[in-house]
Amino acid sequence: MNDLTLPATRPANPRFSSGPCAKIPHYSLDMLADAPLGRSHRAAVGKAKLAEAIQLTREILGVPADYRIGIVPASDTGAVEMAMWSLLGARPVEMLAWESFGEGWVTDVVKQLKLDAKVKIAPYGQIVDFATVDFDADVVFTWNGTTSGCRLPGGDAIPADRAGLTICDATSAAFAMELPWEKLDVTTFSWQKVLGGEGAHGMLILSPRAVERLESYTPSWPLPKIFRLTSKGKLIEGIFVGETINTPSMLANEDYLVALKWAQTIGGLKGLVARASANAQAVWDFCAQNPWLKNLAETPEIASTTSVCLKFDDPRIKDPATFAKNVAKRLEKAGVGFDLGAYRDAPAGLRIWCGSTVETSDVQALMPWIAHAFHAEIAAQ
Repeated sequence: MNDLTLPATRPANPRFSSGPCAKIPHYSLDMLADAPLGRSHRAAVGKAKLAEAIQLTREILGVPADYRIGIVPASDTGAVEMAMWSLLGARPVEMLAWESFGEGWVTDVVKQLKLDAKVKIAPYGQIVDFATVDFDADVVFTWNGTTSGCRLPGGDAIPADRAGLTICDATSAAFAMELPWEKLDVTTFSWQKVLGGEGAHGMLILSPRAVERLESYTPSWPLPKIFRLTSKGKLIEGIFVGETINTPSMLANEDYLVALKWAQTIGGLKGLVARASANAQAVWDFCAQNPWLKNLAETPEIASTTSVCLKFDDPRIKDPATFAKNVAKRLEKAGVGFDLGAYRDAPAGLRIWCGSTVETSDVQALMPWIAHAFHAEIAAQ
């Protein structure tokens, strides 16, 4: 194929957004027909549906039986904020960040909660060296940097006998990567990422150690109702059996249930991880054959398998930011790839969502179109 010849194959689904992400294969709104619309979420049918979502989450992710799982408002952001505002302040704090969302949590802890936290920030393409982290402090970090494409390769660096709590934003990792639950005290994610659910709802998973902290520590700052996890010094257990703090969308919950049940049909977590890994590998294989496109992650072991971030590396590129934007525009105009531009705070480039709902054949079909857009933009400079 000539560099400027249109590729013969197009992605069947051109949706590669990093959030909200692609729906499950063969998705149809008809799948939501069992949603109890017009019914109270506190009615038996509503509570049963919410409890089912919690139970299926536990089964697929392999969450230990003594960990609590709650549905909370405001997506992953709400879950992270709820954890930080409710738990931090009892011990020293270390904040770890290697992309924009992690840096957002740093801002909230340092400037809003005004805690004297130790802050460690790695540049885009790297992650913080966990060997330097003091886990006797409470440690806040993202497992997978959605805007940098860099992830924690595993939990080995987190000690089992830590004195502090680990608070992990796992929103673009849960359901696509193995999470070591014994090393995580608070884990958060949203429905809109790996399973392609709808926005506005978050998940909060608490270890027994986190529950113990909640019941033994009261922050010095006031907590709005939407953040309160305890009442009279005891955990509000209802939150973790489907009695949500605020009114959830039963339609969005049904959508999440549909995605969870689809996950079961492909082998649960093992199948989900395999799909994301295959998708990312398709991108990495293309990069290996086309040196003008590189993974933003500097080493393979930290490269994300969901939010795969890429940078252009060619001496002919005059203005990297404009070049990358124009390539993304060409892909969208051709109708072969939507929402592929790098995040606004990240280095110029592309970001391809390779989560578990994406078909590997679509990723493979996208890559020649990226080559076509790249060469067309080089010629147009």
